[in-house]
Amino acid sequence: MADRTWRLLIDGEWREPSGGHYPIVNPATEQVVGHAPEAGVADVADAVAAARAAFPAWSRTAPEERARLLDRVADLVSAHQDEIVPLAQAETGSTMAIARATQVPVTVRRLRRYARGALEQRDVPLAPQLVPASALAPGALVGAVAARRPVGVVGCITPYNFPIGTMAGKLAPALAMGNTAVVKPAPQDPLACLLLAELFAEAGFPPGVVNVVTGSTAETGVALVDSPDVDMISFTGSTAVGTRIAAAGGRTMKRMLLELGGKGAALVLADADLDTAVTGICATWTFLSGQGCILPTRAVVHRSIYRTVVRHLADRAGSLKVGDPLASETVLGPVISAAQRDRAEQLVESARAEGGAVVAGGRRPACSPGFYVAPTLITNVNQSMTVAREEVFGPVICVIPFDTEEEGVAIVNDTRFGLHNYVYTADPARGYRIAARLRSGYVGVNTGHQHPEAPFGGFGMSGIGRDGGSFGLDAYSEVQSVVWA
Repeated sequence: MADRTWRLLIDGEWREPSGGHYPIVNPATEQVVGHAPEAGVADVADAVAAARAAFPAWSRTAPEERARLLDRVADLVSAHQDEIVPLAQAETGSTMAIARATQVPVTVRRLRRYARGALEQRDVPLAPQLVPASALAPGALVGAVAARRPVGVVGCITPYNFPIGTMAGKLAPALAMGNTAVVKPAPQDPLACLLLAELFAEAGFPPGVVNVVTGSTAETGVALVDSPDVDMISFTGSTAVGTRIAAAGGRTMKRMLLELGGKGAALVLADADLDTAVTGICATWTFLSGQGCILPTRAVVHRSIYRTVVRHLADRAGSLKVGDPLASETVLGPVISAAQRDRAEQLVESARAEGGAVVAGGRRPACSPGFYVAPTLITNVNQSMTVAREEVFGPVICVIPFDTEEEGVAIVNDTRFGLHNYVYTADPARGYRIAARLRSGYVGVNTGHQHPEAPFGGFGMSGIGRDGGSFGLDAYSEVQSVVWA
């Protein structure tokens, strides 16, 4: 696909971008995958105007029609998986195993879930109340309903680590609720998102309902956030960018759904099943090369089992194959860019300088070309160290000991982030009690699995709002109270 010409989707048409095109680089080979459109401010304005014009008719479209179209896109994604998966893999640098297991299956599941969601009744009837006469109205028995209404035009800004799955996770509930959308994919890997946009158009969504603009700089996203005709921003990405979006969006009182950074911890109690705990912690190395905000990058381990856990983790790190993501035996592919590789390496060096001990990894793998980071394990860590406080977004785990449950909980909570934590214990009831004390939006007890209907989002600097399941439908709607006598 390197020679394919990609365009912007605006008002149902494929348009040439005003700024030309820019190269998309495969993180494993450093070769050009394709050239993405460079949208300008005027392109974004046109996309927003198209979404605004399409909103009145789309918001009144029958829920059954919205459901049919979302199901149709799911059918098309399944039919085109042999085209989507290699492109998404090449852009992200993920292993082929991860690309096959996540890209299309997750996208299809989300589309089908919100096809059903379009038919879901989210209005809440309220019991009649007898109200006395006032200057406004005579006394009456008053009924009411808290009705869910679409927000309007939604700007969807997606991350580079999971491009099309996140695009579907934003678009599907937004469209199911009757919103229109402008999607701005991450600059590093937007081509699969443009391919997904083609399938939305092929499915028959009316012009202007789904628009996609791409760009290599912050200008495209800034124009989307600043537009007074955008009613909501749904953003997944770094906390640094999310805080700027929140500040800019506040000037026009936009609704915000912000899923931001994380510094997840696995709290491993003395009675934990070590194999389960170690496997869960190792997800930081084995899933997308550590490029996930939900990953347990801090292992907070009871001192009685600390050395054993460190030994098991070090053994696992040494057995993980780093290299060509297309090779079946590869477990860790590259990170997304040279800049991200350099950031991870700098944080490892800061750990060394602050007294940490690098017991596995810590040096650049002998893989060239490509942006590779070795699975790295750091001990002798405390919460004052930079590597324990900052999100690495790479395959780096630090291990911190604790003596009492109270101390362990305090270490886990000693962070500005609060997205996803984990508790490992032989006593699920104890795990549930501890979860109530952890300041994070999601807690896994003895598991790294997520429940597809559970609300997802963060505390603190990990974001604002919740999506997932029916909570996703609520996230892309406003509440309107309708009262009658």
